[in-house]
Amino acid sequence: MAALACAFMLVGQPAGATELPPPLSQKDFLRFDQDQAAVGQLLFYDKILSGNRNISCSTCHHPEFGTSDGLSLGIGEGGVGLGPARHAGTGDSRIRKRIPRNAPALWNLGAKDIQVLFHDGRLSAENSYGNGFNSPAEEWLPDGLGSPLAVQALFPLVAQFEMAGNLKENEIAGAVHDRIDAAWPILAKRVRTIPEYGALFVKAFDHIDKPEQVTIVEIANALAAFMALEWQSFDSPFDRFVAGETDALDATEQRGMSLFYGEAGCSTCHSGNLFSDQEFHALALPPFGPGRTRRFDPTARDVGLMGESDRLEDAYRFRTPMLRNVAITQPYGHNGAYAALEGIIRHHADPVASFAAWKPEDAKLPPAPWLAATDFVIWQDKRELARQKRHLDIQPIELSDQDISELVAFLNALTGSSLDNPPFGVPESVPSGLPLDE
Repeated sequence: MAALACAFMLVGQPAGATELPPPLSQKDFLRFDQDQAAVGQLLFYDKILSGNRNISCSTCHHPEFGTSDGLSLGIGEGGVGLGPARHAGTGDSRIRKRIPRNAPALWNLGAKDIQVLFHDGRLSAENSYGNGFNSPAEEWLPDGLGSPLAVQALFPLVAQFEMAGNLKENEIAGAVHDRIDAAWPILAKRVRTIPEYGALFVKAFDHIDKPEQVTIVEIANALAAFMALEWQSFDSPFDRFVAGETDALDATEQRGMSLFYGEAGCSTCHSGNLFSDQEFHALALPPFGPGRTRRFDPTARDVGLMGESDRLEDAYRFRTPMLRNVAITQPYGHNGAYAALEGIIRHHADPVASFAAWKPEDAKLPPAPWLAATDFVIWQDKRELARQKRHLDIQPIELSDQDISELVAFLNALTGSSLDNPPFGVPESVPSGLPLDE
């Protein structure tokens, strides 16, 4: 530790600098079963879990794009292609709505300290409904889910514009329209009646003796095991530096680190060895898209945490993202408003000026002419824009162009090598026989 402290002092530790976090290591993660993760790998890339069998988890969370999709707002059910090249579809099957928020990256979601998920925190590990979690499924969440990540895996499957599809298109969409938990048994039957999947579940789960016993709980736990083991990352240059390898960061990266933990104030929210306080903050990011509207919302807005808590003080607050591998998970913000690290850093430094300078073309949105009238409709509501700019939890700070370049360099130094040698990788095929995304 003494050597590390000296290394940090070499770049001039600023007044009020925060102590560096302890190294992140395997002990900071929940334990998951390798055989279950192997089943989860296949399920993650298999379109069998979508209503119309045309989209998989990997479509919006692909390793080729840092476990996201490279878009500001995702193109879900009805879209065609992968990553930034994905388009909104054609004809009757084209998308009916953009996904309201940016597809978050999946790094280190199996960490023990993660108790809240989704941009608005609508999933948390608490016993509100007697099943161990507060979630959109409320009391209808099935028992036996082993982690917040397993619970989270359930909801894209039953989201109309993500994976379920539209009413009258398939039995999954129809069941969801009845009640959120009605679709899960149908999906479980789809999976377990494929002989290869049935055999894999019997092998991987001790309490499963025959395929007929497989439920959505085992499917979710398998998906969680895969995501948790596949996308652990704590071998970046920064991690090596914290572990005592003092030449792991060059001089520019060290100056950026000094700013991050010092006068730039980044570590106030991006704290700890996960680079997130797991809390919620209003940043006044430029709004666009359909919003995540509630039944009584007057405009295409997204109120963030307030949508879950119903507390006015939580308006427009969103969960602090973790930062490992952040350089490969662009664009940035809960709605992907900024395509590059420099843009989101400048916004943090001066939110008001950045909001005023932002332009619609800054958003990475595949064309969908039939949705164009609503993509930026919120900018016509001056009162709503004023409310969003007024709710702000960060204070401006003066950063030079050099400061910003050094911060970008430091954030790049948080990139690990996990994508180069993943434990499982992308399968060549999946048991359903459905095509993989290309």
